[in-house]
Amino acid sequence: MAATIEERVNVAVDAWLRWVPGWAPGTHRGRARLCRRCTGSPVLTAAGIANDVPHQVTHALVSRMQRIIDRRVDEFTADELPTLHAELSGEELWRTRGYDPAAGLAPEYEGLDPDPEPAEGDQPFLFTLAGLAEETRPEPPLPRPPLSAEEKQRLRREIELADRCAEEAGRELCFALAAHRPRIQTAISRFVEPQVRAMLDELSRNLEPPQ
Repeated sequence: MAATIEERVNVAVDAWLRWVPGWAPGTHRGRARLCRRCTGSPVLTAAGIANDVPHQVTHALVSRMQRIIDRRVDEFTADELPTLHAELSGEELWRTRGYDPAAGLAPEYEGLDPDPEPAEGDQPFLFTLAGLAEETRPEPPLPRPPLSAEEKQRLRREIELADRCAEEAGRELCFALAAHRPRIQTAISRFVEPQVRAMLDELSRNLEPPQ
């Protein structure tokens, strides 16, 4: 029997809570661009996470929650939406893929730019992961057989149902996540905020004019 969203949220929050104590500001580069996954995410509101919490900390939680929604939609598609499932499965089999730098990443890195900008003063990278992926990209596959008008209509309807499933799963997930607010906020207060304060204090000392 498939686990409920509430049960999966419990497991994911526990995993995030085990990850947070190992986080440190110096172990992750800053982002030059806004994260489309985290910006405006209702997951952060449900978790009660403030805007000043470092992005890597929030991203690790949001990505774990997104995996739960994606998994629910995949299960619903496989069980209830045969045309969409066949289309997605056929696309996967039809397309030959090269190197993918984003494949198999841990949740805290999922969805992030694999090639962050070099820090100021650093030498430029000799190569980038995106460049390697481009070099290994195979030749475009032959076009797939076209869908009939009836199949296209059925596919559009099933896509609407999959979108509705994702919305419902997202709402259910946010309600389940709200129950974990005290644990999440306690972890941030204990493991994240002291490191941020220490980093800001060090920065302030370095910016003070010499006596």
